[in-house]
Amino acid sequence: MNPLSHTLSVRVNLPNWIGDFEGSLNEIFPTIESRMALAIKLADENVSRESGGPFGAAVFDSDTGELVSLGVNRVVESGYSISHAEILALSFAQNILKTHDLSKSLRPNLQLVTSVEPCSMCLGAIPWSGVKSVVCGARTSDAEKVGFDEGPKLDSWPEELEKRGITVFRDIEREAATKPLQNYLRNGGAIYNGGGK
Repeated sequence: MNPLSHTLSVRVNLPNWIGDFEGSLNEIFPTIESRMALAIKLADENVSRESGGPFGAAVFDSDTGELVSLGVNRVVESGYSISHAEILALSFAQNILKTHDLSKSLRPNLQLVTSVEPCSMCLGAIPWSGVKSVVCGARTSDAEKVGFDEGPKLDSWPEELEKRGITVFRDIEREAATKPLQNYLRNGGAIYNGGGK
């Protein structure tokens, strides 16, 4: 039997502890700093519970400060290299709002908040997602210092997003955002670069 003759389904679940954050769905996060604090908390929790890599992300309605979706890194646990926090947060937002283009949802001014600047894969997904802004904590260099390969990106990536109408905020709570990375390394977390790197 040809395995491709059947419908292929890919499923990635968030860890069970994410339910502890359900109360956050009723909270208002009025500032980008408060939104970043949640993304960092997700990354830190993912490390301390050994449920994935040291990255957290969330999608917010930037007009109201309401939380739309959450994501944490699940690469090793899911067995899928695309299970990055940003990809999952965007995918869950698209599922919740029932559109592949978040700019065409009932909440057209959505914001992706990520504990670390996007890798090359996540950067590629941002323009197609429909978010209007991206808030970043730690820098690419911070992730690379602990051993992660973030892939090739133009140094001008923020300007390239801005040309597409996507506002970029960098270094928001950067020092706090580097702590999950450092804790992950200290705890012996797997550095899961592809291609044997």
